[in-house]
Amino acid sequence: MNSWHERFQTEEYVYGMNPNVFIVEALAKVNLTGHILTIAEGEGRNAVYLAEKGLEVTSWDYALSGLEKTLKLASTRSVEVDTKLIDLNDATWESDLWDGVVCVFGHFPKPLRDRTLSGVKEAIKPGGYYISEVYSTDQLFYESGGPKDIELLYSAEELLKTFSDWKIIHFFTGEVMREEGKLHKGLSHVVQVIAQKPKKEQR
Repeated sequence: MNSWHERFQTEEYVYGMNPNVFIVEALAKVNLTGHILTIAEGEGRNAVYLAEKGLEVTSWDYALSGLEKTLKLASTRSVEVDTKLIDLNDATWESDLWDGVVCVFGHFPKPLRDRTLSGVKEAIKPGGYYISEVYSTDQLFYESGGPKDIELLYSAEELLKTFSDWKIIHFFTGEVMREEGKLHKGLSHVVQVIAQKPKKEQR
């Protein structure tokens, strides 16, 4: 049992049942199709929304209670989400497997973050997308949610460097309002990215 499993062991969806606002906006910017992976997905609000949009969705989290709530939410919305109990420390990233990977407020220590983003880049198919909204290092000065450890927060420079060899469709860092359950409430400082993996050259 881990702290996230304990956090999600409630009837209430602690981050709400509605999708992250940026994920809704992102789907209006790119033509996302196929098989999508959501990582550190928590209670499933984004995975279920993507499934409602006709996408084939797999959700990874290492909180069993979160995955159970994902399946419950999917059932109430009459969609299917494939859930897998995955600790990202032990994740296997197969090459060119996913049409897109979505990460919303997935915060990890720097070594795991680097390994995860490297795995994400390997696992997305050419032409596929990485879509993410996370708290920036400036979130330390806000009281609206997120980790209080700067190592767990993202800098804009870090993400730009990570995806410097991909096409940046959208990039933003700054203030947004978020009302996501009881734990994400109010003015927040985030980094948003939509990056597209280069398509393989035809010979």
